[in-house]
Amino acid sequence: MAKKPNRKKNGASSTTDVGAILSKKLWITLLVIVFVLGGIILLYIFLPAVANKSETQAIIKIPANATTEMVRDSVAKYLGDKYASKVALMSKIQGTDYTKRHGAYMIDSGVSPFIAQRKLSQGAQHPVNIVINGARGADIVSKRISSKLDFTADSLFNQLHDEGFLKSYGLKPSEALALFIDDTYQVYWDASPLAVAEKVGANYKKVWNKERIEKAERLGLTPAQVVTIASIIDEETNKKDEKPMVARLYLNRLKKGMKLQADPTVKFALGDFSLRRIRGEHLKVDSPYNTYQVTGLPPGPIRTVTVADIDAVLDAPEHEYIYMCAKDDFSGYHSFAKDYNTHMQNARKYQMALNRRNIN
Repeated sequence: MAKKPNRKKNGASSTTDVGAILSKKLWITLLVIVFVLGGIILLYIFLPAVANKSETQAIIKIPANATTEMVRDSVAKYLGDKYASKVALMSKIQGTDYTKRHGAYMIDSGVSPFIAQRKLSQGAQHPVNIVINGARGADIVSKRISSKLDFTADSLFNQLHDEGFLKSYGLKPSEALALFIDDTYQVYWDASPLAVAEKVGANYKKVWNKERIEKAERLGLTPAQVVTIASIIDEETNKKDEKPMVARLYLNRLKKGMKLQADPTVKFALGDFSLRRIRGEHLKVDSPYNTYQVTGLPPGPIRTVTVADIDAVLDAPEHEYIYMCAKDDFSGYHSFAKDYNTHMQNARKYQMALNRRNIN
C-alpha cells in the first residue's frame, strides 16, 4: 500500500521558501535604496565641487599653523564664499592638515573646488616676484619686500644690518644697500628674511665676479664703493650715454682729494628727493652723506643700481673734467668743465634758466 503524502510538511516548506524569497527581495530593495540615496548624497556633495569653476585666477596665502577655516577665509577673499565653502568641505572630508602648508598657492581660472583643494593641500608653492628698481635706502627696500612676503619690514632690515651676515659679502652695515642690484628676484611667500637676503646676496656675488673685482681694485675701490659712486651717478643723470662721463668726473675728484659736492647726496641727507633746486641752506645739512661738507665718499649707496650703472663706473673713459652743471636747455644732459671759471659760467646760465621758469 502506498504512503499518503505528508501535506503538512510540504506546506510548511513552501511557506518558508516564499518568506525567504520575499526577505531576499526586501534586502535587495533596501540595498538599492541605500545605494541610490548614497549616490544622491555623493552627487549633492561632490558634483558642485567638481562642476563649479573659479571665475578668476588667485594666489591663496596660507599662514603658518593655519586651520581649515583660515584657509576658507583666504579662498573666500578672492574666489567668493560659495566656492570657499566647497573647498573647505573637501578639506574636511579628506582630513587635510593645513598646519604644514604655510605658503602661497596659485589657483587658476576655471579650476573646480576639488582641484583647488588638492592644489592647496598637495601642490607646489607659487613663487613671488620681488622687483628691485632704484630703491633709496635699506628701510625702503625692506618695506617693499615685506609687503609681498610673510614677515615684517623690521625683521628684514635687522637681517640686512647683521654684521656677521654682511661680512661674508665684504660689506659693512652702512653699505647694506649695495647688496641689492636692480633686478627681479623670485622667492616663496613663506621665505625667511635670511633666505631672501641670501637670495639677493647670491646675485651680488654673481655680479661681482673676478673681472669686476679686479677693475674695482685698479681704481682703488671696493665693490661697495663702486656701487656708491654708481648710485650718485644714477641720481645725477638718466642719460645712459652720459653716465660714464659723470663717473670719471667723480673718480677725478676722489683722486685729487676734492669734495664730491654731489647734489643727490644732499637730497639723500635731507630725505627729500623732490627738491629741484639746491640752495645754500640745503648745503649746510649735518650728515655724513652731505658731500659738500665731507671729503670722500658717503658711508654707502644712496639708492640701488643696475649692473650697467656699475659698469659705467668700472669702464669710465679717461678725461680731465672735475666740474659739471645741468645744461640750461633742460635736456637732461650736463655741461662739463676743467676749471672753476668755466664751471661758474655754465652754472650762471643754468641758474638764469631756473629763474625764468620760476623753479624754486
